[in-house]
Amino acid sequence: MSPDLSMDIKGDRIALRGLRAYGYHGVFPEERRQGQYFVVDAVLDVDVSTAAATDDVADTVHYGELASRLVEVVAGEPVNLLEALAERLARVCLEEGPVRRAQITVHKPSAPIPHEFEDVSVTVVRGRP
Repeated sequence: MSPDLSMDIKGDRIALRGLRAYGYHGVFPEERRQGQYFVVDAVLDVDVSTAAATDDVADTVHYGELASRLVEVVAGEPVNLLEALAERLARVCLEEGPVRRAQITVHKPSAPIPHEFEDVSVTVVRGRP
């Protein structure tokens, strides 16, 4: 007997990594004036079985459109903290119909840290109630 591949395994994911956008977020006035690039990673828990069966983008997350919405948030109204920015981005992802959970990481590779470093980031995980 062959296994039922149509059952909801709840392990499907769509990932958008390395999305770069220019924004004016930060605690310091020079960050608000000059701005800098932020990098966003979004990992979405989504049941893709319907989209796989129908082969229709309407049954899944259109990651091109989602990327544009995320860039709008990063380029939009400034916040002081990466935590606040990550929260906004997670809310945008959860507005996508089939998304059950969103893991958002916001990287700030040019953060004003007076030491040599590779990256600083904040990750939030949010789901539907």
